Amino acid sequence: MNELIGRVLGFQREVFPIRSDLYERLATKGQSPKALMISCADSRVVPEEIMSAQPGDLFVCRNAGNIVPPFSQANGGVTSTVEFAVEALGVRDIIVCGHSDCGAMKGLMNPEITATMPNVAAWLRHSAAARQVVESSYPHLSPEEKPRAAALENVVVQLTHLRTHPSVAACIARGELSLHGWYFDIQEGAVLALDGVTGRFRRIEHDQPIPVALAASPRLAAELDEPAFAEAAE
Repeated sequence: MNELIGRVLGFQREVFPIRSDLYERLATKGQSPKALMISCADSRVVPEEIMSAQPGDLFVCRNAGNIVPPFSQANGGVTSTVEFAVEALGVRDIIVCGHSDCGAMKGLMNPEITATMPNVAAWLRHSAAARQVVESSYPHLSPEEKPRAAALENVVVQLTHLRTHPSVAACIARGELSLHGWYFDIQEGAVLALDGVTGRFRRIEHDQPIPVALAASPRLAAELDEPAFAEAAE
C-alpha cells in the first residue's frame, strides 16, 4: 500500500503539473466522454490503457465478469451507469469488454469455485446463458479451454442484456448508438472485436475497419415497407 501511496504523490508532483491545463478544462467545462466501456474488474485489465485514453475520454464501469444485468426496476450500479452515460453524457458507443484468464468465467464454468462466495455465485447467474451455450455447443473443448469460450460468449450475452435497457433501446431506435463486443488477450496485448454480421470475433488490425457488433442505424420496427404492405393487402 505504501508503494501505491507513493504513486499518488508522484502524480501530484510530476504528472499533474504537465496536464494541469487538461484538468482545468475538465473541471470547468465538465466531461464529454466518447464512449462507455463496461469491463471486468480484473486488475490486469485497464480500459484507459488499452484505448490510450486521456482523462475525460472514457466513461468506465467495471465489475466481476463485465456483466450487464437485464433491465429491471431494482436499482443497480451497472444499470444506473448505463442510463447516466446514455441520457446525461450522450455517449454514442458502448463497449462490453471481456478478457483472457477471467476468474469470473472460471467460476461460471466451475461452480465449486464460488461455493464459499454466495454473492459472486448469484452475480454470475447473469452469465448463465453463456455457460449453457458453451456446455451445449462446444463439447470438444477441454475443461481448461471452456472459460475462454465462456468469456467470448459472455460478451455476446451481455450485449443482449444491454439492449433491454430503455435508454439504450431508445437510442438504438433513433440510430444514435453503436454497440461493441471486445475481448482482450492479456498475454498477447491483442483485442478481438465481435462482428455483428458474421457473429464471430476478429482481431483488431491497424489496416482494417474495426468490427462492430451493432452499428448505429435507425431501427423502427413499426415503420412499414409501404409498397410491400400494399401488395400484401391486395
